Amino acid sequence: MTEENLLKTEKPMRLIFMGTPDFSVPLLAALIDAGHEVVCVYSQPPRKSGRGQKVNLTPVHAYAESQGIEVRTPLSLKGEDEQRAFADLNADCAIVAAYGLILPKAVLDAPKYGCLNAHASILPRWRGAAPIQRAIEAGDDVSGVTIMQMDEGLDTGDMLLIQPVPITQNTTGESLHDELSIESARLILEALRAVDGGYTKPQKQPEDGITYAKKLDKKESQIDWSQSADEIERRIRAFTPWPGTWFAFGKDRIKIIKAEVVEQNGAAGTRLEADGLVIGCANKALKIHTLQRSGKGATDAESFLRGFPIPVGTVIA
Repeated sequence: MTEENLLKTEKPMRLIFMGTPDFSVPLLAALIDAGHEVVCVYSQPPRKSGRGQKVNLTPVHAYAESQGIEVRTPLSLKGEDEQRAFADLNADCAIVAAYGLILPKAVLDAPKYGCLNAHASILPRWRGAAPIQRAIEAGDDVSGVTIMQMDEGLDTGDMLLIQPVPITQNTTGESLHDELSIESARLILEALRAVDGGYTKPQKQPEDGITYAKKLDKKESQIDWSQSADEIERRIRAFTPWPGTWFAFGKDRIKIIKAEVVEQNGAAGTRLEADGLVIGCANKALKIHTLQRSGKGATDAESFLRGFPIPVGTVIA
């Protein structure tokens, strides 16, 4: 947490927090550190994973429990009993960050100041499930955080605060995720002060520039060499660390971890005669720097080719 995030608020509020993944944990931590009273946390239910099908708490659930905060994990908030239990918490505001459930109107209206959402894009661009990855994949030069007053639509609420964050040639899904998470934590504290003090006026989202960030799918992970090298390189960065990107060679699935675009032309999907592992694309070529075979550790291209040769002229899938 930044030093600013750790400053105590002058006027503590009674809050509900609703979130699930790692992204949301710094926001919850910031609210607690600032001295707000988080009376209850809502998160997705624990799920089984791994070979042993171990039941795992979500990151937000685990952190909330470590702080001694009650955690609720309903499958839906549409039932009257769940809505009544939510309203009975008598919260000043609910803070929502990557929760994963639709909030009915009865829930949105229950807290004194309604529900504030920290969304990882500058709305209305990239409403929806995967704004971080889709921004990088599309070649955007800026992302950011929007704090909005939630309504019944999908990320359509009025905007309270916006913080742009640049996307560079080195930005990955992981690095942007972490940066936006910290910015969200800082911004949500500012939004609460503004809402409680009555010195912010929500702004309608622009009607132009609306895009939707569809959910990530493992089916998107396989490299399509008929795309341009620029498109492929952006996807590699966007899909780091999950769902990753890979190409098939024989029976092996080889993950690409880091690559760069080079000014070279050749048949798409073919290893070109060049220094290192360079694969032709629809336009330009992709030079792979770091890659990984299934079940093996990540390695640089030179070391990889010594143990797993891919001859020049080979066509890969």
